Amino acid sequence: MSDPLLRLDRVDVFYGPFHALRGVSIEVGEGEIVSLLGGNASGKSTTMKTILGLNKARGGAISFAGSDITTRSTTQRVRAGIASVPEARRVFPQMTVDENLLAGAYTRKDRAGVSEDLERMRDHFPRLAERRHQDAGTLSGGEQQMLAFARALMSRPRLVCMDEPTMGLSPKLVDQVLEEIARLNRELGIAVLLVEQQAELALSIASRGYVLTTGEITMEGTARELLDDPRIQEAYLGRSGDE
Repeated sequence: MSDPLLRLDRVDVFYGPFHALRGVSIEVGEGEIVSLLGGNASGKSTTMKTILGLNKARGGAISFAGSDITTRSTTQRVRAGIASVPEARRVFPQMTVDENLLAGAYTRKDRAGVSEDLERMRDHFPRLAERRHQDAGTLSGGEQQMLAFARALMSRPRLVCMDEPTMGLSPKLVDQVLEEIARLNRELGIAVLLVEQQAELALSIASRGYVLTTGEITMEGTARELLDDPRIQEAYLGRSGDE
């Protein structure tokens, strides 16, 4: 088996005296969708921020594409091929759709390549192309999520970390967003780490998953194994083991 694209090996993170992540080990393979599940205050967002270099690991190691990135800056990690779609989308509301997309390429110097990718994003996201001169703050929630994803792709990543991409969206838009993530993963071969509270949604498009509980990995397995596990059904799907 080839080495994973991303590996966290027994990572510890502290917020002052608080031990936020305790020996967290996860892997994401090239072109794979992996779900990181957990409730509020479980450590999901802390894990994502640690992968992006916004939190510093006090123990353990993080590697990406075969290189140790444990001490690298966020900018260096983006240049290496890691991008993020933050929680609640966080587009720049007073900038146009195109300006938001160009902001995603801030680490790149190849102007011709950036122009090509801008056209590529318009092809992949026709709704964004229609609204290219519109302020991002006037888009619907689903369109803003698409914009946040497209903006992340402008850095030409090999891995996109998505923090609760379905949060605050209607059921119809949730389905559209998940279908879009699966489509772009399939078409572009980009690996996705999907940080979610909603297990059934996240595991519907993932190949594998991990469950975080108070900063520790307490379960891992294939999407099917986790969906069939009574503990997942009771904690996340509202079903008892007797059903």
